[in-house]
Formats: sequence, C-alpha cells, structure tokens
Amino acid sequence: MEDINKNSALGETGNFIHEAIKEDLGEHTEKIITRFPPEPNGYLHIGHAKSICLNFGLAEYYGGKCNLRFDDTNPSKEDTEYVESIQEDIKWLGFDWGDRLFYASSYFDKMYELAVGLIEDGLAFVCDLNADEVRDMRGSLKEPGKESPYRNRSVEENLDLFRRMKEGEFADGEKTLRAKIDMASPNINMRDPVIYRISHTTHHATGDKWCIYPMYDYAHPVEDALEGITHSICTMEFEDHRPLYDWVIENIRLDAKPRQIEFAKLNLSDTIMGKRYLRNLVETGQVDGWDDPRLCTVSGIRRRGCPPEAIRNFCATVGVSKANSVVDLAQLDFCIREELQPKCPVMMAVLDPVKLVITNYPEDTTEELDVENHPGEEMGKRKIPFSRELYIERSDFMEEPPKKYFRLTPGKEVRLKGAYFVTCTGCKKDDEGNVVEVYATYDPATKSGLNFTERKVKGTIHWVNAPTAACVPVNLYENLVVRDETSENGYRLNENSLTTVNAYVEPSLAQAEKGERFQFMRNGYFAVDTKHSEKGKPVFNRIVSLKSSFKG
Repeated sequence: MEDINKNSALGETGNFIHEAIKEDLGEHTEKIITRFPPEPNGYLHIGHAKSICLNFGLAEYYGGKCNLRFDDTNPSKEDTEYVESIQEDIKWLGFDWGDRLFYASSYFDKMYELAVGLIEDGLAFVCDLNADEVRDMRGSLKEPGKESPYRNRSVEENLDLFRRMKEGEFADGEKTLRAKIDMASPNINMRDPVIYRISHTTHHATGDKWCIYPMYDYAHPVEDALEGITHSICTMEFEDHRPLYDWVIENIRLDAKPRQIEFAKLNLSDTIMGKRYLRNLVETGQVDGWDDPRLCTVSGIRRRGCPPEAIRNFCATVGVSKANSVVDLAQLDFCIREELQPKCPVMMAVLDPVKLVITNYPEDTTEELDVENHPGEEMGKRKIPFSRELYIERSDFMEEPPKKYFRLTPGKEVRLKGAYFVTCTGCKKDDEGNVVEVYATYDPATKSGLNFTERKVKGTIHWVNAPTAACVPVNLYENLVVRDETSENGYRLNENSLTTVNAYVEPSLAQAEKGERFQFMRNGYFAVDTKHSEKGKPVFNRIVSLKSSFKG
C-alpha cells in the first residue's frame, strides 16, 4: 500500500466502500480496477460527477486504474455528440483514463458468443412472448410468475432461433432471448429476465452489423468481466439487480469475478437531474442547450464558470453512503465560493446603474487611482479612471432610508471604494418619480491612500467611471425550477431563472477572455460566457452570489 496517493479525490477512508476494498486487497487482487460506464444518450450531470470522482478517485487512491467505458447498447437514443461531451467533462474534472477507453459495442461479438454458451448450457431460451405478455406473466411481489410456454425449447431450436434473430429474420419485438433462472424467485429481476432484444436500428459505432442488442443487466457484468474490473461501483438502484449481475458472472464462460458495490446517488434540492427531463428542456428550446448555465449538467456548470476543483470538493464533502438523501443546493454554492474567493480578482461592476454627479469635482478632469486587485497582497494593484460622473448601484441611494442604512442619503457621507469620501446633496427625478441622477460633493483630503484619520464612515460603495465604463450584458440566475405541489412532478419552471441586465464595468473588463473569472464587488462571482462572448464583447454569467445560506 506504499503507493497510495493521499492527495487523491477520495482520500478519506471512513466509508463502507473503502472497507470492502481493503478486505479484498491481498485476497482476490493486488490492485483494483474500477470503471465509469456512462450511456451516451445525453450529457452528464452533477450526479455523474460524483460517480466519476468516486471511481477515478478510488483507483487513484489505491494505485489502481479506472476505465472509461461507454455503455452503447441502446442505439436508438445514442449519439457521438454525447460520447465527445462525456470525454470533455471527465477531462475537465481532472481525471484521465489513459489508454483505457472502451465501448460496449466493441464486445458485441463476445457477448453473442457468451450468450450462445448460456443456451448450450441450458440457461437461456428464445421466447416469442411480446413485452406486455412477459410483463403480465412476471407475477408480483406476492405472487410467483408463470413460465413462458417457450421456456423448454430444445438447445438446438434455441441456437437456431437465436442465430436467425442475429441474421435479421425477425421483426422488432417478435422474439427475445431470456435467461432461464427462476420464475418463483422473490427477486422479480431473477424471473427469466430478457438479455437480448431485436432492434433494427443503426448503431453510431457498428452501423447495421447488428440487429440484436444485449440488455444492460447482461451486458454490464460481461463488460466488467472482460475488462478485469475488480470493483463495479453502482448506485443503489442496482442493488436489487446484483443477484442477476452475480448470476451472469457465475454462468458465463469467463473466469473473472468482479464485485458489485452500491452507493446512494447524489440528489440536489430544487434541481432537475433526470436525463429524460433534461432532454425535454433542450429539445423544446426551454433552455440554451445541454450547456445552459442554469442546468446542473457538467457542461452547464462549466459554462457558468464553476471551477472543477469546487465540484471535486463538493463531492468529497457530500461523502458516500447507502442512505438516499437530498443535498441542499446551497452546499454546492458554498464549495464554489470557497474555491473562488482566494483566486478571483475583485473588480467593480454596476448592475443596476444610476448616475452619481460629484458637483464640486473639476469638469473635464480624469485621474488614475490605485485600487487593490484582491484583499490579499499577492495580486497587487491596478489603475482605474475617476472623474466627475460615475455610475453607482441604484440600491446605494435612498431619499428616506430605514435605520442602519449606511449608504448614500441626503446629508450623509460614504466612502467611494479606492477614491474619496462624498456627501450626498440630493437627486434628480424624471416625470414618473424615478431617480435619474444623484448629487454629491467630495472632500479632496480624503483620497484613498492618504494618511487621513479625521473621521470615519460606516458605508463604502463601489462605482465605475461613467465616461470610460464598458456596457456589457450580464446574466443573473435563479433556480431553474421552483417547488409546486400542484404540478405533476412537484415543481415547475421558474420564469425568473434568467435575467439579463446591461451593466457598467471597469474598462479593462471589456477585454476579458472567455472563461475568465472575477469577483464583482458586492455582486458575486462572475465568469465570461464561453458560448456567446466574442473578442472585445464579453458576456458575463454570475457563477454564485457572495452570500451563503449553507450551514456547514
């Protein structure tokens, strides 16, 4: 165990999966081999990220290997677009499968050969029942199932029919290959499950070579055995399928003996996770593709600006258990803030602007002020322009403020970040009573950086210089869905999930590159959108606000 990496993604050893692996090490295997087996029928979401971190992290921790294997056994829903996106997501998260990229479709010949072996051993038969008839004869948790009238066909007849299925003689759904196990089993998954079905569908990798495809419960253990997987880490939904997994491993003509272990999948509050729902949102145009920043797809999280380290840390803090639970979305936001806070330069941006006119500041004068890039010393300072007219946040001025309001109000003084103290003298309104300009005077002796200690103010507000400010679109997000007990799914789409505002920002931000991240003072953390930004025309996405409701 000398080569254990203490800095791997799963360095904690207090969960049951680690205990199971430690029991096996030295008994059945010297090094573990895990796998991440996504089906290429959609983009990955953050639940898959947990599985990626777990499988690759375990392999790294124990000095083993992790395979990336695409479970492409259902060609009607799969596409090379999804294959490429999944690889990009895994690399972005910081994991590498090296030369261990596999496809279930690469094993179709071997799977067919092993299925023939099951038939020869009297453990599989060709059934003519359709899907509804199979379902009706399966029984219930209280009643045993009924055997198919085709269950006792001879080995020779089954071999002939299965060959003819492969050669395309029969229509979709006309016949299936079923395992011959036990129709009275208390586990319904063991009641002669279908292991092959007919589907005259072109496969994205094998074309029209095959018109029969293996079912997941048969294909998955075969794939694990062929690749020498030692530990097949699955979510809890496969716990009831484990006896079938073990049955396949025990009865196919291979010597490998992988072990399946289940863990609880990641569920996030107020979030859509199911691929079927995500696909519907994408295909109906309700979101801006699979990488819409409001989605909890890995590509959406990446486009929003979240760093991969935050996702890995989040998965580590959630931990591994067998108990299903719902994790508060605020916990993810907390991990994102923890990662961004020490790394993002702090810039000034005004999202809801109103003009501030400093009436006693010289006209036609602009000066350069030194402002720190971050409270820490290591990021240094930058120069920003300052003149008579500025933009401030509309919420930073009130004519009749409540108690403990420490921003601009007539007769009160505040500090302009990195600049001067100003005292509000009044405002100008339009015909509808909306404030269009705020007026103030400044004290030249209070310039930031001077040794000024005569008086103190409780309020500091940010600003941008009006004549030189860049106007950029900024996307602000809320949860994509909100709870609604009256709806079929218990939630509905939030019509306020995306708000785009035209904000004024420091001039240097107009040249920000795609993917760059910043803290906008008092407004949150933001990143330049990688999809809709152009050179010199950035679009900013709010990654997360500055405040957290998570109690960690």
